[in-house]
Amino acid sequence: MVARQLDEQIAGRFPVGQRLRILDVGMGRGVQALRLARAGHSVTGLESDAVLLAAARDALSTEPEGIRERVRLIEGDGRETGVHFLPGSFDVVLCHGVLMYVEEPDPMLAGLARMLAPGGLLSLLVRNADALAMRPALAGDFGAALAAFDSATYTDDLGTTVRADRLDALRATLAGIAAPLHAWYGVRVFTDNVADGTELPPGELERVLTLEDRAARTDPYRSVAALLHLCGVRG
Repeated sequence: MVARQLDEQIAGRFPVGQRLRILDVGMGRGVQALRLARAGHSVTGLESDAVLLAAARDALSTEPEGIRERVRLIEGDGRETGVHFLPGSFDVVLCHGVLMYVEEPDPMLAGLARMLAPGGLLSLLVRNADALAMRPALAGDFGAALAAFDSATYTDDLGTTVRADRLDALRATLAGIAAPLHAWYGVRVFTDNVADGTELPPGELERVLTLEDRAARTDPYRSVAALLHLCGVRG
């Protein structure tokens, strides 16, 4: 869903066929970076975890030479983008699934915004602090759901306690760093409790994606999504 939403924002902001300069901060195994490189863009991946970086390099090594030439992988921390790159070096900056592990996100976001050229797109994927009670409540853990109302942290799938973010706070932050919120989506509105790898009957996956896509952009559903996908534009 995030890939669909990102492609929608890119198509609406840049000329068709333009080769974009994209920075993927905290790229993990490089799934999004490789997808964008296959689409013709020049992609730089920044990752601090050596194991994930090695996995991304392995994945890149299996790609055709033309795609490999468009990708640069760097070991580094997303809070130190200024160490690696000059301001205004990128048309698009991605930061997906990273902010929840950063105790003070505002300085990092300001640094990411500085990496954008004027009119550039900042794409953030964060955990939705306003919907933390949804997952435990729908799973029948009502005690945890009640506790979630008074918390902005949660336990991720690896058992780590991490932060969640609120839409209004991020909207204010983006305005303050000259990359005001342009569009936002909910992600995993109805499917947050569905286990990874769950097999669906033939044709059902497309219906699920259509359902999630509709909810991602429709109030009030998107407000209770597990994740928020925010897109800011550099002024």
